[in-house]
Amino acid sequence: MLLRGYRNVEVRWVVYSGGPVREREARRSAALFLKRTLHQMVTVHDFRESFFPYLGQLKEAFERLKEEYSPDLVFTHFREDLHQDHRTVSDLTWSTFRNHMILEYEIPKYDGDLGKPNCYVELDSATCERKIRYLIQCFGSQQNRQWFTAETFQALHRLRGIECRAPGQYAEGFYCRKVVLSDDGGRGVHGDFAKPDQESSIR
Repeated sequence: MLLRGYRNVEVRWVVYSGGPVREREARRSAALFLKRTLHQMVTVHDFRESFFPYLGQLKEAFERLKEEYSPDLVFTHFREDLHQDHRTVSDLTWSTFRNHMILEYEIPKYDGDLGKPNCYVELDSATCERKIRYLIQCFGSQQNRQWFTAETFQALHRLRGIECRAPGQYAEGFYCRKVVLSDDGGRGVHGDFAKPDQESSIR
């Protein structure tokens, strides 16, 4: 939805654990989801999966990213995600990007760790269907997981749509821990967002 409302969008997509298969999936999905961006950069690390809490090098990778890039908006995992790697990435995101707008996304899985989002983005049916199609098309390594189905994603979008009374029936839920409102001429925290019909840059 951001790409509909803003022009000159730049995206830095970082994957912290990925062998050859997962790297191909990340780059293929980025090419689909981000094809309307002005610029995109995909970085794939090879940190050992399921061992993130014990890898000091992971913190160093975040620090290097901070030196290279100062985003206007950051997406990361939900802090209550029960997968240890996801939770670690979320914690490191918050300790690294302290002056940025951060939204945490949710991932359905066996653990039953979905929470109560406090931020919603409405989706029309076409956008919802396209997103689901891209997910199923790109992430073949997840096909053996019982929860990874079009019906799962459709149901979650519909549920979040009910919660925010979305006109198009569907929505995505995010978790926003902290928002700062300012009166400096529309510069929100922590990014500078122009109106949809204006030039803008979201990184």
